[in-house]
Amino acid sequence: MSMTLVIGNKNYSSWSLRPWLVLKAKGLAFEEELLPLFTPEFRARLADITPAGRVPVLLDGAITVWDSLAIIEYLNDRHDAARVWPAETAARAQARCIAAEMHSGFTALRGAMPMNCRKDLRGRVKMTDALKADIDRIAAIWRDTRAEHGAGGPFLFGGFTAADAMFAPVASRFRTYGVELDAAGAEYMDAVLSMPEMKEWYAAAEAEPWVVDEDELPEE
Repeated sequence: MSMTLVIGNKNYSSWSLRPWLVLKAKGLAFEEELLPLFTPEFRARLADITPAGRVPVLLDGAITVWDSLAIIEYLNDRHDAARVWPAETAARAQARCIAAEMHSGFTALRGAMPMNCRKDLRGRVKMTDALKADIDRIAAIWRDTRAEHGAGGPFLFGGFTAADAMFAPVASRFRTYGVELDAAGAEYMDAVLSMPEMKEWYAAAEAEPWVVDEDELPEE
């Protein structure tokens, strides 16, 4: 029996992107079940499968796993092909630290710059001190991690890891809102957005018929 990943709209659901990207990048077989956000279908289906009432949710036989980072950890534990943390102990610890920081932080960025794959929203967001602090911290994470661990490839730890999956929606947001980065940050963002899996996600997001007002910036 193959796994099923229940996700929200690809245009908006940054949390859904993270485990989806791991599954795709690692070549794991899974079915995709997309539930349009904030619809009766969405609420009814999630009420049946998770107490959290949110996407993403991974269904693997009798096992149900919710929360993006928990799903990634489950895949890492369950499938040898999905080992997505660096092999070296110090690098693995750092990868988990920055993944957890992304998971629990950056609330100003999340609020001001909702994920939207279909639009160019450069110049549409006021740069507050809190938003600038979030952007500066992410840029520092990318720059410092690449400098210390990124010699083996274009990603944070050289090859693709869970940390890259956690920051992939941020790369998407930075492109949508035209966030200016230093050379290291711009190169990393391009590497993430150039992944074939990310291009597949973007193509599907572009084709979606739904518009979620809650995740759209007000018209000027």
